[in-house]
Amino acid sequence: MSEAPLDAASLPDERQSPSQRPKKRDVHGWVVLDKPVGMTSTHAVAVVKRAFAAKKAGHAGTLDPLASGLLPIALGEATKTVPFVMDGRKAYQFTVSWGSQTETDDTEGKVIATSDARPQEAAILALLPRFTGTILQVPPKYSAIKIAGERAYDLARDGEDVQLEPRPVEIDALRIVSHDGATTTFEAECGKGTYVRAIARDLGLALGCLGHVAHLRRTRVGPFAIADAVAVDRLREGPDQAQAALLPVKAALALIPEIAVSRDGMLRLKRGQSVLLRGRDAPIDSDAVYATSGGVLIATGSVDRGELVPHRVFNL
Repeated sequence: MSEAPLDAASLPDERQSPSQRPKKRDVHGWVVLDKPVGMTSTHAVAVVKRAFAAKKAGHAGTLDPLASGLLPIALGEATKTVPFVMDGRKAYQFTVSWGSQTETDDTEGKVIATSDARPQEAAILALLPRFTGTILQVPPKYSAIKIAGERAYDLARDGEDVQLEPRPVEIDALRIVSHDGATTTFEAECGKGTYVRAIARDLGLALGCLGHVAHLRRTRVGPFAIADAVAVDRLREGPDQAQAALLPVKAALALIPEIAVSRDGMLRLKRGQSVLLRGRDAPIDSDAVYATSGGVLIATGSVDRGELVPHRVFNL
């Protein structure tokens, strides 16, 4: 995917002296951005980072420039919780344009094949069970997957014949929202690593009419839904509006169990030591939990034979 030009409003003025530029500060939390079409994920992080004058920021899963919707951005200590968001389930609404296949499987690439056929809604419905559950999917050639250390899209742009192996992905649900003959709009719920562009490509091939993604909007990532999202323009309205959009660090952990620990337990976790859990409801084993003390996030970790083992400790 090509990079959209950076918006000058989101970047520091290089003509300012260091003393005139806003001083970077420690900011901890999540901003769930409603990314507009045309903006890269890297650019979106720069916009949020500038709005908060934050020292550290990163996103939880790239969203293509041609796609809109949910892009969770972590600030400060929230970056330690990024994997919990990236590994979560995702939801999309997307429109497939029938009758042509493109080299990128969306509207950005050149058309490489066409068909006069157009699918009936009943034919699409009959095919959907083949595209749900755990399926094998070949990622698009223009994707960020690495081949011998190189991104597939870089190799494809250089004219190389990119061959990607099929890999298992999980598609929990795939539904038709609307169908007008020339296009069909779908809703999809899926796991990490699923390419919506590949769903469109493979549906078109299976139906014998070809297809590519014309519009794509992400509506859920892990614990975050589109109702949590804030527009870029709101962040640019001023510090108060930006601050109102900041969610706590532990918002990313809403889908895993919380364990409250005592002050002594908190001190042990801060030192990287495990804590023996007591009480009737204490878990015996768990792959992922987070610990709080007095409502403050202390650590993420796992429970092994009744002991809470810290993996990441927070300084909040």
